[in-house]
Amino acid sequence: MRGLKVIFKKELADHFSSYRFLILFALIWMVSLVTTYMVGMSIKQELQGVAKPKFVFLMLFTAQGALFSFVQFVAFFGPLIGLILGFDMINREKNEGTLSRLLSQPIYRDAVINGKFLAGVATISIMMVSIVLVTTGLGLNLIGVVPGPEEIGRILVYLIVSIVYISFWLGVAILFSILFRSVTTSALASLAVWIFFSFFLTLGASIVAKSITPSAQPDNPEALIKQINLQRSISLLSPMVLYSEATAVIIDPTRRTTRSFVIMGPMEKFSQERFSGPLPMLQSTLIVMPYIICLLAITVICFAISYLVFMRQEIRSI
Repeated sequence: MRGLKVIFKKELADHFSSYRFLILFALIWMVSLVTTYMVGMSIKQELQGVAKPKFVFLMLFTAQGALFSFVQFVAFFGPLIGLILGFDMINREKNEGTLSRLLSQPIYRDAVINGKFLAGVATISIMMVSIVLVTTGLGLNLIGVVPGPEEIGRILVYLIVSIVYISFWLGVAILFSILFRSVTTSALASLAVWIFFSFFLTLGASIVAKSITPSAQPDNPEALIKQINLQRSISLLSPMVLYSEATAVIIDPTRRTTRSFVIMGPMEKFSQERFSGPLPMLQSTLIVMPYIICLLAITVICFAISYLVFMRQEIRSI
């Protein structure tokens, strides 16, 4: 336990004192503020002289600015935080010869990998909390609406899911940092995995679904539904899709499902029109609970693989 605490403090100090972290944090902070300012000014103009609707404060996170919303920005570029923090976490110390000297001290090997990962998660948590707090403060100033308890609860759940999502990519970067001796190779491998799961997998899901169900036409609803379900099933293999759909329901109380295409009969339409309204936070969380559990599971599995590989790996001084 003492060794874990020492490694944790050392890694945390290294993160906060590195120029790489400061530059990354400044860029994300700047983009978040610009996006929030544009969205806040747009909402302020649209609601001028009009009674402000319920949950208007959450629109700061979901409304799209010039290019993307705050939620979309974290979904696409949040993984870069984890990748940049972890792509050289192990192999850099191997190449410098400091890892072997560290393990020669009365510090267990598992304390090294656990301390490094926990320090990375703590850094991600501090970064995300500070960005959300600054975004919230700017939104309060622009819109002039104080968020209610449920809105604050939704933002907290969104924050926790975002930290888990970025921590998964931190685990991916640490895994490649253990597998490859070269820092450049581990960085390229981490970026390749991010590009594949974030972009190519969603495009490939559409191509595969269309090739398997070529008869899907507007006049053939059964084949069209089959194609959409197949495309959705393949897309859910991407952590970005899991995160995007989970946070979309959490941060938007009017969404009742993660599906973008829903077939409804006459009675279902009648029920929706009659009982339409925002969902409570608990129900929204229960809808996306499978997605949250999947994100947490792949994060744990990824770190577990990194842990096992690191514990079995031979470490020599150069």
